Formats: sequence, C-alpha cells, structure tokens
Amino acid sequence: MKIDFEKSGGLVPAIIQDANTKNVLMLGYMNKEAYDKTLATKKVTFWSRSRNCLWTKGETSGNFLNLVSMAIDCDNDTLLVKAIPDGPTCHKGTDTCWGEDNEANPLLFLEELQDFIDKRHEEMPEGSYTTSLFKDGINRIAQKVGEEALETVIEATNGNKEKLVYEASDMIYHLIVLLTSKGLRIEDIALELRKRHDPNWDKKRREAKAKGEME
Repeated sequence: MKIDFEKSGGLVPAIIQDANTKNVLMLGYMNKEAYDKTLATKKVTFWSRSRNCLWTKGETSGNFLNLVSMAIDCDNDTLLVKAIPDGPTCHKGTDTCWGEDNEANPLLFLEELQDFIDKRHEEMPEGSYTTSLFKDGINRIAQKVGEEALETVIEATNGNKEKLVYEASDMIYHLIVLLTSKGLRIEDIALELRKRHDPNWDKKRREAKAKGEME
C-alpha cells in the first residue's frame, strides 16, 4: 500500500470506522511514523498536530482503538482504518466524536448469519443442524420453511409478541438455508424489495409484461 504522505505536508487524514458496527468513530491524522507504529502495535496511533508528537489513542484513558485493517483511497492520500474500540472514542466520553451512540444496526446480523450458513454449506461439518438440512435436500428444507411459516402465523393470531418473534426467527433462518441451497443470498431478497420500493415499479412491471406479450 503506497501512501502519499508528502501531498499534504507529511500527514494524511485517517478515518476511523468501527469494524463491527460500521459506524465512523473519529478523524485523525497520521504521518509515516504513526502509520508504522499502528501496524507494529495494532493500536491506532496518530500524529497530534496540537502537541506535535505521536499519540496512541487510549494511552492515557485506556480506550484504545484495536486495529483490524487499513485501506487507502483512490488518490493514495486518505486512510480508512477499521478498528475495535475498547471504550468511548471521544475525549468527551461519547462513543464517537459526533456524539452518536456506537450501536450496531441489528439488520447487519442477517449478513453475518448468511455468511455463516454459506460456510456451513461449503464445509458441511458433522453434528451441525444446518449441515443436516443441506444433506436432507431441498424438499425437506422447503418443508421446514412452510412449517415455520405456519407456526409464525399461529403465533401472530393466537400467541404473544415474544413467541411471534421466536417463530419468525426460525422461519427466516430456514428461509436463508433454502436460499443458500439454491445459490442465492438474503441480499437477493433485499434487492428485490428495493426494486419494488420504486414508486414506478408496478408500472414498469406492467409495461415489461405488455411488451413481452406483444413480442
């Protein structure tokens, strides 16, 4: 990775992003020495422009930023640093330097779950329930989706919210297994829903259908 430190007088901006939540935590500046120390210690280190010295985030507060990865932008003069914070990032005690809470969007877990199920499909470890579903085949997986969907409907009409969430979770898990078995991912469903969110989606669909019928 070639970084152009000289373009801005020896310093490059370093955008710090939480590797887990994907939230932006802060902006700092690195020179070559700070960059090298960050790689060597795995603790994000900056060049303090006010103190004119190296500064490892957390060296006094204990709220270190633990390095996960670094990437350079297209102009080779800005770093994206992914890290895991030990505590609040801002010196004012907030999670980010913009006063925002560093909370993960729960929807991001669906992608994590999809990756996990993909890995199960690839490795097929013994003793895994997911593996057993894949081995049972598409008909059994589809049956399980139907069973869980029915249980979800029952809880929606006669149960409580806690049981509804439980059964709906089972249904979504088995749906992801079904999609995976067909070479699809949960993101394919999200893309389809996003297309349908277009106010003109139904009109476009009707026009495409009419065109197909005329051809």
